[in-house]
Amino acid sequence: MYAASSASLPASTDISSPGSVHTGVDSRQPAGRPRVESARYAKCVEVSKRVRWDIERDVLRHREFDFTKKFLPDGLSFVDRLPFLTVIERRVLSQIQGRSYANIFGLVERFIGAKMLEVSRDHWLGDQIALEALVRFTDEELKHQELFRRIETMIGAGMPDGYIFAPQPDDVASVVLGKSTWSVLALTCLIELFTQVHYRASIEPDNEISPLFKDVFLFHWKEESQHAILDELEWVRENAKLTSQARDEAVDDLIALVGAVDEILQSQSAADARYFIGLCDRPMTEVEIETVATTVLAAYRFQYIVSGVQIQRFSETLNAMISPTQALRIGAALAPILG
Repeated sequence: MYAASSASLPASTDISSPGSVHTGVDSRQPAGRPRVESARYAKCVEVSKRVRWDIERDVLRHREFDFTKKFLPDGLSFVDRLPFLTVIERRVLSQIQGRSYANIFGLVERFIGAKMLEVSRDHWLGDQIALEALVRFTDEELKHQELFRRIETMIGAGMPDGYIFAPQPDDVASVVLGKSTWSVLALTCLIELFTQVHYRASIEPDNEISPLFKDVFLFHWKEESQHAILDELEWVRENAKLTSQARDEAVDDLIALVGAVDEILQSQSAADARYFIGLCDRPMTEVEIETVATTVLAAYRFQYIVSGVQIQRFSETLNAMISPTQALRIGAALAPILG
């Protein structure tokens, strides 16, 4: 956990990814035209070609989701923290959370794809390998959005009416893209790093998950692994362009973006808890209802914020860019979320 009085973000979890070519980078380069690490972009292109998959042929394969199994593992859903629920109720709650987990990914990929299309402009008349890497990145994000739309339709057909996912992708993307590029790339890097951690640490080893749900995030992970590398490369390049004042303002933007994400998580967790309680065929006490709501919120905050800031690769990259005072500001903003 991050202590608000600390002068740097935590470095507790490292990751590995297919084709990863991560090397140490000094992010505090002097202002000016940042260098392009052509070899790392080229590696991303090579791996992208090798792991590329098709939604119908490779992922769905004419299968349906198995509703006799859970969707999210306990390490992400936190349903094991609710001992008063029956086995069936825990499974249903994991399925509701899994539906929102996929929908939130579809939501964030709307602004991620748009931002990568925008930053690719820096390479239009420069390194064409870097340009190809970012164009492939954007194409893959569009495919992921389509995949998650398909998943929503398929899961929705197997669940009772009443589920609500209120955030609109275009509205959220408009707000996010109104912030500085540095802050958007920081948030994007965070998201695409924790997708790897979630799959490797929690989803992959759990044999009680619906096979199709597991495969969705297996194939998603394969391409997101390259995306995380590109996020870092572009974030470091953007950082090299900034003055000290611009970077300080970008830190404020990042804090605002994390706050906006948390507002979405608070709203969706409350909606999902209400939906779940409504599906239960037995009365619950007020204490049990409140415990479900607070646990689902804690799970969503862990999924989309906490698990990301605990990744060593993210914290090291961020801490190399910011001052101790800026780190304290970020820590103070995160403290209520990290609990």
